[in-house]
Amino acid sequence: YGTAVGVIKGKKNNNYKIVLEAHADEIGWNVSYIDEKGFISVVRNGGSDEMVAPGQRVNIIGKKGVVRGVFGWIAIHERDKETPEVKNLYVDVGAKSKKEVEKMGIHIGATMTYDSQFEILREYYLCRALDNKIGGYMIANVARKIKKHKIELPFDLYIVNAVQEEVGLFGAEMIAQKIKPNVAIITDVTHDSHSPMYDTRLCGDVSCGKGPTLYYGPDVQRNLLEQILNVANKEKIKYQIGTYNGNSGTDTGAFFKANGGIASCLVSLPLKYMHTSVEMVMKKDVENTTKLLYKTILNMSPKDNYNYLKK
Repeated sequence: YGTAVGVIKGKKNNNYKIVLEAHADEIGWNVSYIDEKGFISVVRNGGSDEMVAPGQRVNIIGKKGVVRGVFGWIAIHERDKETPEVKNLYVDVGAKSKKEVEKMGIHIGATMTYDSQFEILREYYLCRALDNKIGGYMIANVARKIKKHKIELPFDLYIVNAVQEEVGLFGAEMIAQKIKPNVAIITDVTHDSHSPMYDTRLCGDVSCGKGPTLYYGPDVQRNLLEQILNVANKEKIKYQIGTYNGNSGTDTGAFFKANGGIASCLVSLPLKYMHTSVEMVMKKDVENTTKLLYKTILNMSPKDNYNYLKK
């Protein structure tokens, strides 16, 4: 289904496997209907927010390649109390008829994403889908560091970019069953709760610039979490602490229950404006999260014991 895996073989053939994972997919929309005038209706693909859609440019992935379009919206002069809802959203590709749209290769079920390009805004990286392509960037850099320093690990390290997190953690479920790892460290993003309109009492006290967030929760193995916290303290890497009720909503929830239970942990990167086209993460948080993941991998061993009843 599209999940990508890179393997760094360990120096010992002990069949011990550690996964370092980020999800690869992003939110978007799917074509659900094309009317006779050529306007396109949509349904959500993942947690897309109808409130931020009007006025956005989109790329529609059709059978003949990518087609540009825009989410149109009625002008402020002409509307009464209309607010964006999925049922009244539409995409305009500059066509005059349904037939013209279909000639472009656009079909029912075609996927579209926002057209928001990467840029640097002072101390921040800004783009759509940093949730969680930035995670893929970080775990790739961990692999690059291991290669650069010619490090031989005592286990096989699987660098995993999993699909379909945004629609149900399905890629992580599939690849966890395929690899059958002993340990899984999952990276994702989390909300900067110091942006306007957030309540830190409800959302947690997390802020960009203060390092990765390490979470306590039912799908997090406490011994593994303590191991990562010890690495952060030893390396003097700033971090934040968070928690949640029930499943984290990340691929951690798929890995921890696979194959009778995998020791799993969540390392999250603070992010502003999640599920919009202007997601923002701070450069130094990316650097510190990458460093924490790298140093953690170097401190891991097949001898590590994640049994709560360990002696």
